Amino acid sequence: MAWAFDSWVGTFYPPKTKSTDYLPYYATQFPAVEIDSTFYAIPRESVVQGWDEKTPDGFMLCPKFPQLITHTKRLQDAAVETEAFLTTMRLLGPKLGPLVLQFDYKFQVDQLPQLTAYLDSLPKDLRYAVEVRHRSWLKEPFYIALGRRNVALVMSDLYYMPRTVVRTANFAYIRLLGDQRQIPGDMGELVQDRSEDLAWWRDRILDLREQHTDIFAFRNNKYEGHSPTTAHRLAGLLADKVAPPTEI
Repeated sequence: MAWAFDSWVGTFYPPKTKSTDYLPYYATQFPAVEIDSTFYAIPRESVVQGWDEKTPDGFMLCPKFPQLITHTKRLQDAAVETEAFLTTMRLLGPKLGPLVLQFDYKFQVDQLPQLTAYLDSLPKDLRYAVEVRHRSWLKEPFYIALGRRNVALVMSDLYYMPRTVVRTANFAYIRLLGDQRQIPGDMGELVQDRSEDLAWWRDRILDLREQHTDIFAFRNNKYEGHSPTTAHRLAGLLADKVAPPTEI
């Protein structure tokens, strides 16, 4: 879901591609990218401006909220950090996609009031998605709370969580996550064939398309070992199910 992998040179990036050219090339192959680096720290403005300059019009970048907000502060007393993060991300202009609040398994449904209060404090002109990693959240009150705020539930494929496809916003956000116990990181090639899982997600994406929903679907290297290959495989499955245009 990121782009800065040296091991992709020769397998995804053309041979001898420089790291400064990774993102421009990535943007020729895919319409959007999720930004993991913002999870660790708010980037400098010059870095964000560089992302903008290196990508074409219409490309979308989807940053994660910093872990200082989601994990350390648990959404409490985080107004200053939130404003700094959103102000910096707004430099992307129309390329700014949904912003992702990713929580860990310790963040459980008893903290729904904190979550809704925080969501209510956010600017309404931006799009947000919430990823939870504890089963206690997967109930109707949580879905209703997100739906009232047009916040997307991140539909994830994570080995210890049930697959949950619930549309709570006017867009959908999917994350195909692997198991680090089986695939510790980028392997530079496909090492696990998850064709059946990808076919399942293809069908869900086609169902979401029927609802005229914008869909953001990302995957990490731990899903099959090499996320660009996974992305191309899923795109191929979707293309096979799309009827060709009628000739006039």
